[in-house]
Amino acid sequence: MACKISDSMLLCLGPSQRPIRSQRIATHSSPAIICHLKWDNLLLKGINHKKGLIPLRRTKVIQAVAVPVTPSSADSAEYRKQLAERYGFRQIGEQLPDNVTLKDVIDTLPKKVFEIDDVKAWTSVLISATSYALGVFMISKAPWYLLPLAWAWTGTAITGFFVIGHDCAHKSFSKNKLLEDIVGTLAFLPLIYPYEPWRFKHDRHHAKTNMLSEDTAWHPIQEEKFETSPFFRNAIIFGYGPFRPWMSIAHWLIWHFDVNKFRSNEIQRVKISLFCVFAFMAIGWPLIIYKTGIMGWIKFWLMPWLGYHFWMSTFTMVHHTAPHIPFKSSNEWNAAQAQLNGTVHCDYPRWIEILCHDISVHIPHHISSRIPSYNLRAAHMSIQENWRPYLNEATWNWRLMKTIMTVCHVYNKEQNYIAFDELAPEESSPITFLKRVMPDYA
Repeated sequence: MACKISDSMLLCLGPSQRPIRSQRIATHSSPAIICHLKWDNLLLKGINHKKGLIPLRRTKVIQAVAVPVTPSSADSAEYRKQLAERYGFRQIGEQLPDNVTLKDVIDTLPKKVFEIDDVKAWTSVLISATSYALGVFMISKAPWYLLPLAWAWTGTAITGFFVIGHDCAHKSFSKNKLLEDIVGTLAFLPLIYPYEPWRFKHDRHHAKTNMLSEDTAWHPIQEEKFETSPFFRNAIIFGYGPFRPWMSIAHWLIWHFDVNKFRSNEIQRVKISLFCVFAFMAIGWPLIIYKTGIMGWIKFWLMPWLGYHFWMSTFTMVHHTAPHIPFKSSNEWNAAQAQLNGTVHCDYPRWIEILCHDISVHIPHHISSRIPSYNLRAAHMSIQENWRPYLNEATWNWRLMKTIMTVCHVYNKEQNYIAFDELAPEESSPITFLKRVMPDYA
């Protein structure tokens, strides 16, 4: 849903101590020992993130001989339990076995979750339209001190429009494919999102989920890119730090308006979507300004739009970002592990889930994007029954957000992420600030 933010920021922007960096250990041991050591590193990283221990600045290589003893399942479960507590999760799942395929998981889902129901689909449109109309009414009547509440409601309501267009892009809204393209295009217009460009890039996210370079959603910054220049380094520290809940704006701006980013057979549809968006801006924005003035445009369009991007960014980073979730190179990537283990289910307040049509019930959507949004809960219940030990689950909380925003930054193969303030402590005051001011309760 989001983008290669490191590339986007370069183009677009023209606890108090650093978390520990684990040592690389070159061992003569079994894979089980290596796995055990990695869980140790993750747990230690979580403890130090909370307690603020002083990190090791340099990577050290230590030769060691280990006896190949497989850790007990009770130990592994205890490690995951402690990691979940440190990172703000309800559960951190164990790794899916290598021999399980994505088809194996899909085959356990009941057939009814794939069925398109026109009544339910159009009910979701009605919910979004009425909740958005209510939001506009609240903005028009609210005194200045209640405007933030009205903007929060309206921004959440128009996120529902995005989810409707999202279903259309995945061909799970209607059996009439032309109707899906029309509804998807219209649903995206208030968001100034070109439907077809987003659809093409989003399909790649599903095909390459948590693949280090190929995924078009958020992934760790590559260290060599982080070291590109001081300007870029500072921009990306702010972007992946305090501005992270709005970083989908960079994705919107960079990825969807350049026809050179698309294949030749996609360009015609891309141009049609761009024409629709520019026509909406050319007609809609002047009308808003004519009726309400520049301040009216800010009140009725810009602030709800920023609210939408808050949810777009938050959902995206929570769905796929955690210290224990790896991004892998294409030759190491496993589709079932990426979609089942690499996707997070997160519960939000129920009114948010209703207005956003259960987009946060995200694991079944990555198992099969053909599941309509109104069937995601039934699909998730089935996945829980059959695959519960492998699921990553959370209830939205401040510790979860703090972990993502202050730890999950630069790619490292051994420990998945290195925080900015470990690599560039002198320039990472935004991260230090977040560690100091963000609440740490789950």
